[in-house]
Amino acid sequence: MQELITSAANPLVKRVRSLADRKHRRREGAFVVEGVQPVWRAVEAGWDVDTLVVAPELLAGTAAERMVAEREAAGTRVARLGRALFERLVDRDGPAGLAAVVRTRTRALEDLVAGPGAVFTALDRIANPGNLGTVIRTVDAAGGAGVVLIGDTVDPFGPVAVKASMGSLFAVDVAHAPDADTFFAWAAGNGVRVLAASGGAADDHWDASYRPPLALLFGSEREGLPSGVLERADGRLRIPMVGTAESLNVGVAAGIMLYEARRHLVGTAEGGAAPHA
Repeated sequence: MQELITSAANPLVKRVRSLADRKHRRREGAFVVEGVQPVWRAVEAGWDVDTLVVAPELLAGTAAERMVAEREAAGTRVARLGRALFERLVDRDGPAGLAAVVRTRTRALEDLVAGPGAVFTALDRIANPGNLGTVIRTVDAAGGAGVVLIGDTVDPFGPVAVKASMGSLFAVDVAHAPDADTFFAWAAGNGVRVLAASGGAADDHWDASYRPPLALLFGSEREGLPSGVLERADGRLRIPMVGTAESLNVGVAAGIMLYEARRHLVGTAEGGAAPHA
């Protein structure tokens, strides 16, 4: 077994630290994943794992240790760190002893498949990485078809977004549209109806038709959707609120509407009454 890395000056350790910066992630085309479950999901999903970063003392006797050995035998590079250094390197409470440098994989907007039951989630200029990771995780859980990031958005491969996705990043197609015009052109060309979330909308979200293929469109946390974007949507929906809160976290709002869309889709598939138009 190779010698343990114990120095913070080691080139691998410096590289992992540098990938916390977006410019370095873009330059290298790689990002860092932390934790047994997220790393395992990256491996199982067939993403290109550049390096597995391991604290042997923390992984000893676990299934993850056996997985690392299998990947190493198959040719994946493994870097073994002393426990103290590993715990300083990762940004997790109670580190489990496994992280990875993974090659970035991007999906072109035109490659998203708008099948008959497809429900996409579109996010316009979202700025909070934790919210983005939460949305990706929720899309995965609700059976969504993918996520479209519109305009200048937070990086889905940043450490906070990756952590919040809990490995769902490796199961959900994430594409980028440089602007709203490109997004709406894609939607029109693929027969995708766009339903926009807005606190000022006249229609409640549970009264709408969720006939797929469709895209649920949400605005930035601070500003919401611009009026010009709202006007171009096929429908505008609000989530009723009865308390004193003025708005919902975008991750919560996306979850509510994704599961409402799921309820309509499952009800129709099981022969229930089709939702009204």
